[in-house]
Amino acid sequence: MNRFTSSLIAACGAALVLGACTSENSRIPGQDEYRDDSRRASVRGRLSGNENGILIVGTDRSNQGGAGAGSGGASGIGVNAFLWRATLDTLSFMPLASADPFGGVVITDWYAPPAAPNERFRATAYILGRQLRSDGVRVVVFRQELRGNTWIDSPVSASTGSELEDKVLSRARELRSQSASG
Repeated sequence: MNRFTSSLIAACGAALVLGACTSENSRIPGQDEYRDDSRRASVRGRLSGNENGILIVGTDRSNQGGAGAGSGGASGIGVNAFLWRATLDTLSFMPLASADPFGGVVITDWYAPPAAPNERFRATAYILGRQLRSDGVRVVVFRQELRGNTWIDSPVSASTGSELEDKVLSRARELRSQSASG
């Protein structure tokens, strides 16, 4: 084979491989469901997770008994779904910049309260585990003040992050209670 023929074969092979990479599994916008065009059953709840964490691969076996049932053991990798949802709900008044459900990090964009347009806030929330515990979430708040045409970093009250953490925990408990009764 000459160089042209081998390049042509390589290009055709690459095209076939890339063509096979089309998404058969696609996220349906606005829903918590993945569609599988290969006629396999729909998979619901992949992003909503369960009390033990967000399921990434495989099947949640925590409700099937045996060792580690309900412990959040090897059923999936991620964070507590109630804390995740509660964090998003609690910080929903601020514009969302980034959310990583597998790493458990929510980052908001700057938010200027209508009553104080010369200051703005930004928050970063960390979900620290797969269990709903009082130390399972950490919220760090940043504040800036407008001086002239420049935003200057300013201190934030130490209680601000703690108050947001308490609100997240309260909402997570509420979500868990609703889940248990429904």
